Amino acid sequence: MLIVNIKQLVGIREETTLLKGKAMAELPYLDDAFLRIIDDKIVEYGEMKDLSEKGWDNEEQIDVAGQYVLPAWCDSHSHLVYAGSRETEFVDKIKGMSYETIAKNGGGILNSARLLNNTSEEELFQLAWQRLEEVKKLGTGAIEIKSGYGLTVEGELKMLRVIRKLQKESDVLIKSTFLGAHTYPSVFKDNHQAYIQQIIENMLPVIAEEQLADYIDVFCEQGFFSVQETEQILEAGIRFGLKPKLHANQLHVSGGVQIGVKYKAISVDHLESIGEAEIDCLKESNTIATLLPSAAFFLRMNYPPARQMLDANLPLAIATDYNPGSSPSGNMPLLVALSCIQLKMTPEEAINASTINGAFAMELQDIIGSISRGKKANLILTKPMPSLAYLPYSFGSTLIDKVMIQGQWV
Repeated sequence: MLIVNIKQLVGIREETTLLKGKAMAELPYLDDAFLRIIDDKIVEYGEMKDLSEKGWDNEEQIDVAGQYVLPAWCDSHSHLVYAGSRETEFVDKIKGMSYETIAKNGGGILNSARLLNNTSEEELFQLAWQRLEEVKKLGTGAIEIKSGYGLTVEGELKMLRVIRKLQKESDVLIKSTFLGAHTYPSVFKDNHQAYIQQIIENMLPVIAEEQLADYIDVFCEQGFFSVQETEQILEAGIRFGLKPKLHANQLHVSGGVQIGVKYKAISVDHLESIGEAEIDCLKESNTIATLLPSAAFFLRMNYPPARQMLDANLPLAIATDYNPGSSPSGNMPLLVALSCIQLKMTPEEAINASTINGAFAMELQDIIGSISRGKKANLILTKPMPSLAYLPYSFGSTLIDKVMIQGQWV
């Protein structure tokens, strides 16, 4: 298949490198380009003026004059598997109730856990499948999905088995993260160590045996899991072959960034509450800073200081945090716009953060995240636009024309 007369082919990379600081503003492209795809792979690209020399006249050609082609989005932080919505809490927040107060009253994560434990595995799969199909049509070609709404042995394993079924049946590339340490179930609110032992003794051995997760995550935050508790859980996860990721510094300066760096986490995510000490710590590591601006938007919190982090030469990824409580949206185009509008990232920086760096945050950088020979043909075809900046600028418009996942149009 040849896609021809591409106005601009965006995100071309001969080498796959994690982008940091100033390099994130560089988004290589070709004007008036073609792209050749065989089966599920990108095999060649170039300028239209050179196409006639290639001898591919008999191949199927799709003319996309005036349109842009980008790599599909790589959403490296989501909670897409859940049982029910929480719009009543949304109204409570409008009326002034805080996130922490809602959680203390049995809402928040505990509310989602109650719903999930009363939902069958098949129904949970069907709900998640609908959400996955929705985000795929918005251009998401790879996504990380966390557990964490079970908070019981049966509930957490059920979530992870749903994620595994999604991995097998969807053409979207999916990474699985065990987040049993999302909060403490009510029955363990005064006995944290007993729940931690349940994670270590009853959940992790089954997860390892059935190979249900790639990563282990902990919500390291005041009122949730302390630094010491986080370390205990991460160390256990590592013993069972899971690589660390971390919810860090969302509500407070919690020490989560430092713990993430100490344990060589693939990423530390959220970072709404971050200062010089955390930024300096990240500078000395290979850990990716993953920002979730739609959560800050929905909760009316301060946004992460993206410009300060870029000035410090950090690698940034952005992800949706798609979940029922604090970010009920998997809309990556809206997230790119929000990153430009509120985080003051340039369109190039935001696109790099949501494609190649997002791929790195899921360890999928060798097969997706850029327009590169040999990588999966995961592509976004926009509607005709005057410029690339128009994509985040016109944030309320539907500008995606078609999406290709592994060489097939969605």
